[in-house]
Amino acid sequence: MTVKTRFAPSPTGYLHIGGARTALYSWLYARKKGGVFALRVEDTDLERSTEESVQAILEGMEWLGLNYDEGPIFQTHRFDRYAEVIQQLMDEGNAYHCYCSRDELDEMREQQRANKQKPRYDGRCRGRTEVPEGVDPVIRFKNPLEGDVVIKDVVKGDIVINNRELDDLIIARSDGTPTYNLTVVVDDIDMGMTHVIRGDDHINNTPRQINIMQALGAEIPAFAHVPMILGDDGKRLSKRHGAVGVMQYRDEGYLPEALLNYLIRLGWSHGDQEVFSREEMLEFFELEDIHGAASAFNTEKLNWMNQQYLKSLPGDVIAGHLQWHLENQSLDISNGPAINDVIDAQRDRAKGLVDLVGTSRYFYEDFESYDEKAMGKQFKPGVDAILQALHDKFEALADWNPEVIQQAINATCDDLELKLGKVGPPLRLAVAGTPMSPGLDITLNLVGKERTLQRLAKAIETIKAIA
Repeated sequence: MTVKTRFAPSPTGYLHIGGARTALYSWLYARKKGGVFALRVEDTDLERSTEESVQAILEGMEWLGLNYDEGPIFQTHRFDRYAEVIQQLMDEGNAYHCYCSRDELDEMREQQRANKQKPRYDGRCRGRTEVPEGVDPVIRFKNPLEGDVVIKDVVKGDIVINNRELDDLIIARSDGTPTYNLTVVVDDIDMGMTHVIRGDDHINNTPRQINIMQALGAEIPAFAHVPMILGDDGKRLSKRHGAVGVMQYRDEGYLPEALLNYLIRLGWSHGDQEVFSREEMLEFFELEDIHGAASAFNTEKLNWMNQQYLKSLPGDVIAGHLQWHLENQSLDISNGPAINDVIDAQRDRAKGLVDLVGTSRYFYEDFESYDEKAMGKQFKPGVDAILQALHDKFEALADWNPEVIQQAINATCDDLELKLGKVGPPLRLAVAGTPMSPGLDITLNLVGKERTLQRLAKAIETIKAIA
């Protein structure tokens, strides 16, 4: 058997975090088993589905690196197939027309509540022979009245539902359009899905879908219902907890590798290991190891994970992800040091890609002002002489590299009989405009000799003007 999984989002908004985790689990399982992973866009909600949302889903999948073998397959392109299956169910006596009006259904449910019964459709049109005039009927699936439905769930174990708990669900609306439970079943059958991995909010749909599959003589796939993701307050993750759309995490400076690593750990584990390469995810991941309980999203943990990847990923990989942020923050890196060298210098202290661009700007652009607090502390009368001595020492250098730069700084300290603590901070502020930067030798080397001399001259004039 060739394993086949799918990710089937509805294009009614962004690709959210819960969906991304489901997509990751589905992708991992298919890849691990040498199977097929498909992307299906469930866009039958014509009023809420948008092309913008479709693009957001495709963009999110691409950014996360979750490539698919089939798709995107759009349900709106398959209406003829759904109509064919609905007619088959009608012809074989497994579906029927229902002419009940909204008022009739409301009255039925009110009576059931009054009798302390579970509100549900009572099947009154199952044997109806008279056809009311002027009524466009819906079509309902004729659910079995006896027996149990057993969901063989890989995550939660066997779930047993008695058919008496289920009513005859609508599979086609009065205008002929198919409903979710029908389209999902037809697609999963036609696409040959062997494993359906999805959120556990679908558990109520699953027994209904199994009954339709059995009515169509189809083989039932294995199900894995993944618990939802909660916010840190224990409630379902939503906008009030912060970013929940995948691309918003890109915008905020997270690496896709870090987000995927965080998501796989949000409901799955392999011993005490926290950081997993993609290869390790593929090696260790098993559906059976997904936790049955809901997991809480922790932004601090994600930030930690992001910093681990900033420190460890190859510079070329980070540079590729950084390109979007460079363009977004309008930083031209064509006139300055190689971006990989800047990444290596900054990666240990950067909080994320947005921060990495912001704190690297002085390597490529001159700045108009200095950090105000640092300026008040470092640019005091007499410091101009220290900076002038550094300027002269740097100007005389034939080579420009970290080693000779550090030697020049040390020599200046010796000449002036000052400790590095008196020389380094004003030098850093003069060259970087900020009290925070990599080591002075690395910072000045990346800024370059010409820019360093220009900035020292500017700082000297600034201090003189203050005095």
